[in-house]
Amino acid sequence: MLYPTIEELTKGKCNRYELALATAKCARLVTNEYVRQHDAAEKAQTGNKETDRPINTMIDRELRDEKAVKVAVNHLYEGRYVIELAPEEEPVQAEAETAEADGE
Repeated sequence: MLYPTIEELTKGKCNRYELALATAKCARLVTNEYVRQHDAAEKAQTGNKETDRPINTMIDRELRDEKAVKVAVNHLYEGRYVIELAPEEEPVQAEAETAEADGE
């Protein structure tokens, strides 16, 4: 069984498609953060093998050890990332009724 469940992640506010898009975008942010930390760790290396720490110890453990999608799902579940839905537009049918009422 998957944890957290889709219902726990969406909380009835969005559908599975929107959840998949949000998770993919969050996973991209997680991957970008990992790359940023890795680059910073490489630049911090001085070339002295005795005093330099390994690069892996300079990167956040969660980003280093887990898959980006799993980290993104956990961040969505914990509330670090929030799915913002676009405001719903009025249906086309309501616009047609308004035009008929105006006499057009």
